[in-house]
Amino acid sequence: MTTYRISSDHHELDITLIHDFISRSYWGDGIPRAIVEKAISNSLGFGVFTDAGDQVGFARVITDRATFAYLADVFILEKHRGRGLSKRLMAHIAEHPDLQGLRRMMLATRDAHGLYADCGFKLLANPGTFMEIWNPNVYKKPAA
Repeated sequence: MTTYRISSDHHELDITLIHDFISRSYWGDGIPRAIVEKAISNSLGFGVFTDAGDQVGFARVITDRATFAYLADVFILEKHRGRGLSKRLMAHIAEHPDLQGLRRMMLATRDAHGLYADCGFKLLANPGTFMEIWNPNVYKKPAA
């Protein structure tokens, strides 16, 4: 039976695996590797690893470590889903010392509302107070 561990040591993260997954995801389709590397280096990253040391999941938190955090890029490789790893990952993130006492933590998801609701996330109480600059095609190369 495979056992798993979660680490926030950036040196353990498999950037190739992370980029490969995110660049094919609905939220990061086509994102360049250099952008993924920069995003990870400027965030609090969490890797999910097998007992053999293979990375099978990831999440990152963009935060000032005082008042606000944004959860992003959460995934578990398909082969390892159904084992409670996303819930374990979310619990690990919630318990991280740098994420205690925050006023707000946010995320955006298209298809995992149930997972995040189980972790305490709710729809925006007052969506009219939030604004955004949204450029969904920022990673797409312009037609030549």
